[in-house]
Formats: sequence, C-alpha cells, structure tokens
Amino acid sequence: MVVKLARWIVALAISGAMMALVLAGAAKAQDAVGQWHATLASATGEVRIGVEITARPSGGYQGRLLSPDQSQIWLPLDTVTLEAGHLILAGKRLNGRYEGWWDEAQSAWVGQWTQGATMPLVFTKGPPEPRLRPQTPHPPFPYRAEDVAFDSAPGVRLAGTLTLPQGPGPFPAAVLITGSGAQDRDESLMGHKPFMVLADALTRRGIAVLRMDDRGFAKSTGDFAEATSEDFAADTAAAVALLRSRREIDSRRIGLIGHSEGGMIGPMVAVADPRIAFVVMLAGPGVPTRELLVAQRAAVARSAGIAADAITRNEQVMGQVEAALAQDKTLDQAEADAANVLVEAGMPATNADATVRRLTSPWYKWFIAYDPRPTLAKVRVPVLALNGDKDVQVVSKQNLPAIREALKANPDAEVVELAGLNHLFQTAGTGGPAEYAKIEETIAPAALNLIANWVVDHAVR
Repeated sequence: MVVKLARWIVALAISGAMMALVLAGAAKAQDAVGQWHATLASATGEVRIGVEITARPSGGYQGRLLSPDQSQIWLPLDTVTLEAGHLILAGKRLNGRYEGWWDEAQSAWVGQWTQGATMPLVFTKGPPEPRLRPQTPHPPFPYRAEDVAFDSAPGVRLAGTLTLPQGPGPFPAAVLITGSGAQDRDESLMGHKPFMVLADALTRRGIAVLRMDDRGFAKSTGDFAEATSEDFAADTAAAVALLRSRREIDSRRIGLIGHSEGGMIGPMVAVADPRIAFVVMLAGPGVPTRELLVAQRAAVARSAGIAADAITRNEQVMGQVEAALAQDKTLDQAEADAANVLVEAGMPATNADATVRRLTSPWYKWFIAYDPRPTLAKVRVPVLALNGDKDVQVVSKQNLPAIREALKANPDAEVVELAGLNHLFQTAGTGGPAEYAKIEETIAPAALNLIANWVVDHAVR
C-alpha cells in the first residue's frame, strides 16, 4: 500500500551526468507553445505526463500539467520560462520542477524532472497518448449518475459520484473506499479506473454506489497531507450518512467496499456503526501493518528482479532508519539521523530527506502502528475478503490466513484467494507494480463477477 502508484511517483535517482546527454540548441519561442507529453519511468512503473503551455498577452508564458494515469485534474504551473532553448517548469502544488533543453535532432525537450528524486524526462509534441482500457464504461448508461458533495470534518467537503439504478428505489447501496495515497473517486491509476468499473458493474445489478475523491484531492477539500486512516474512516462514515439521507436508498442495506488501505478502513467503520450491512475487503491487510510492509518491500523487490542479498541489505537499512526515528530526541534530530543512515547506504541526500519526511508523516506514523486483527474480530456483519495470489503489495499468503483467523467467529465471512491476480485484481505475470500500466484489463472478469454476485446476494434480499 505504501508502494501504491498514486499521485507523483518518486523512485530512482540519477546522477548529474544527465547533462552530458543533452544536445542543447536554439528553440524559437513558438516551439514551446502547445501540448507536450512525456513518460516518467521508475522502478515501479510508468506515468504519462501532459503539459500545456500558452503565451501570455503581456509577454512570457503560462502552463498547466496533467498526469492522466492518476487524475484528470490539470494542475497549474507557477513557473514557465524559456530562454535560449532552456525550458523550466515548476509548480508548488506538485512540489516538482522540470529543466530541459531543446534537442533539434529529436524535436523534443530533453531534461530531468525533480520531485524528491531526479529522473530523466523527454517532452515531445502533442497530448499524452491514450491507453487502451476496454473495461472503462462509456455512456449512455442504463442508470443515473449524479455529482454529489457533502461535509465530513471541519474544512473537509467531499466530492463524489452517486450512481443509482433506474426507478424510485429504495435501493441497497455501497460506499467505495480508496487505497493509500491521494486518490480520485475512480481510483484512477495508469489509465485504469477500477472504481468506475466496479460501480458500473454493481449499479447494473441494482446496487447504488457512492465513490468520492479523497479529502484534499481532485474536487474534495481538506488537507490530505495531515490525514490519517482514522480521518479517512470519518470521511467514509460521512458518505454513509449522506446515503442514509437519500430517499432512493434503503438505509438498512448500506455496505462498504474497500481496496487495499480501504479494505482496512471498512471494518473500522463497520465496528463503529452496527447498522452497516456488509463489508468487502479487496486486498485488505490482516496482519500488523509493520509486518505487512516488510513482506511488501521484499515481494516488490523480488518482482523487479532484485537479488536476495540486496533485499536483505535494504531491509537492514530500513530497520536502522526506523530505529533512528524511534530515538527519544527532537523530530529534527531524529529525521537528520535517519536521513544520514540512508545517505551512508548510498541514497542521494535529496532523496533521503524526502523519504524520511514520508516516514514521519501523520499518516505513516498512525499506519505503521496499526494491527487490524482486533477490529476484524469485532465485525459481526457479512464479510467478503479477496486477495490475488500474485499481489506483492498485500501478500495473500501472509494476510488471508490472518483475516480468516480473525473472522472465525463470524458465521458469514468468506475469505478467497484468487489465482493469477495482482494487487489491482488484474490477470498478471509477475504481479509487480511495473506491470500495472501494461495490462489492458482493469479488473479480471472473474473477480468482478464474484464481487458483484456476493454483494447482490447479501444486499438484495
């Protein structure tokens, strides 16, 4: 879940020798105006980036940036400068910067993107190339889709989409809960829209579905950076309250469907609210999250072909980082000591500082201390827990037995391992995150049918 490909992926650093690859040349002002696209490659996959640059009437340039694999929201660029074939793009909301030089031979901007890590990036003319995602639903739909907005915590107004079957209702309903990282309502990832696909399948079967943008992301307000899983549970409870206020919804038959971290949040909300009708855990954790992350790091590394001795060394370094952060000292000193461990292990200082900041975020500190088993043992409503046997982010062999054991007193709990599926429930090869973008399938039909059939069986009674 921490490895989740969400928002801007920051992975491998490169050396300053990138400059030697640049063939600088003079570029006319009009060469920069228009749409440009690039693919940001990392150890965990590829992300498409689009940039649109326009000329200001008063002189100079303005622009905006889009990552269509992660969201359809354009983000403004605060800096767009072009001088003598040298292009600079930067945005405060992105916390990122691009610096490139015009390469006449390639007819492209060749340079590097810096966002914690520094990676090579080449922009060529035109919008991002579309990905083939045949399962993405397209209108007209045999159901109604309505934009909704509702309040959660102070300063948090969540925006989402409610899909309703045709007719007056009242209908059973489900709230979809996203996984780790800032996610939009479709859980958009690498051109896939798994929550749109899931909502479409369920609504066609008579289930109303509410899916929403995470707080502080896309069209929802709030501060995502300061939020923890408890805050996301509060947002889920607010979504349930909205559904209960709607006359088209049967308030006795509202359930929760969560993916990854969302599969952990669903049981939290169900235990706090005994009126919840059912819970579906899609690749949700069953062991303490600290243990989960150890297994995750090793499994992801193996899927990328990293040698066993290197995996062991990396885990030793991670243990030293966590020990440094746990010392009884000021946060600044603990962060400096942890970053120094990473630098001594060979990580560039900029990358080390960014990594430590993520490890000391409110979300991570809450998450790393959580054990889902006591909560799962208190769930008294029907539960479906699914995991793919090729999932390297929430390893099925580690988590499903723990979930089964925690739910043993629940007579209507079903725990299923699905062969050949990864963390996104795609039919996969290695199961590694690098495959996510390459697989055209968004959700394996067998998994989609299993989820829909189970929900209909437990909600339409």
